[in-house]
Amino acid sequence: MISTASSTAEMVTQGKLQINTVENVEDKHSSRLGCCGWLLVLISLLFVVATFPISILMCVKIVKEYERAVIFRLGRITDRKPKGPGLFFVLPCTDTFVKVDLRTISFDIPPQEILTKDSVTVSVDGVVYFRIHCPISAVANVSNAHSSTRLLAQTTLRNVLGTKNLSELLSDREGISHSMQESLDDATDPWGIKVERVEIKDVKLPQQLQRAMAAEAEASREARAKFIAAEGEMQASRALKEASLVIAESPSALQLRYLQSLTSIAAEKNSTIIFPMPIDLLQGFMHRK
Repeated sequence: MISTASSTAEMVTQGKLQINTVENVEDKHSSRLGCCGWLLVLISLLFVVATFPISILMCVKIVKEYERAVIFRLGRITDRKPKGPGLFFVLPCTDTFVKVDLRTISFDIPPQEILTKDSVTVSVDGVVYFRIHCPISAVANVSNAHSSTRLLAQTTLRNVLGTKNLSELLSDREGISHSMQESLDDATDPWGIKVERVEIKDVKLPQQLQRAMAAEAEASREARAKFIAAEGEMQASRALKEASLVIAESPSALQLRYLQSLTSIAAEKNSTIIFPMPIDLLQGFMHRK
């Protein structure tokens, strides 16, 4: 039981390479070349020996640290794993190989005209970062892994954004990017591709919609400004009312306020100072005939 569990865990930890190789690329017994195949391989070996050392130039190949080579011998993948990095040998007549770049690759999603859930047409573009984690699956399961991923990213962008409202599209870009990444990662997993990141770059709205949204925002701000100004006037009137009550209770407070006003006027270096005359002084003249 322990050995079975360890072997199962080993297959899981080695990633999709063994699973894809067994299930999606070839059958276990398809690596057998048969009598004719081995005969051609033997002839190729004899040719290499007969033309040694010139044949070494044709047999020795080099792949870089970030590359892997998938070798086909008479049309079948050899050794069930890619070669590299460094030196490897191929037979000149029976073997061919394909180099696969394992670095992270990025590409731009062209602007897509999308109809949102609330029937608004927008133009959206984005960027996708992906890498190949299983070279054998990327070569044997899809004709052009890079081009297929680009086309699938465009379709996924339209499908995901078609289920979102305009407000969700403008406010929840991170959630949309995460949803697109999961969809792309699941779809490209049989191709040996890992989608690392998806980002929405720009959302372009029609000119009429932009003007309508700007007018709506301006009207909302004007209404809010008027409401704030009305609240300020109301608070100021209440403060003046309280001040008048205080002055009515203490007549000397009016005189102090009068002197304070004169002080503030004199501080501005004005040549004219107005002295208000109390109404009480005029009452005697008003009653005389």
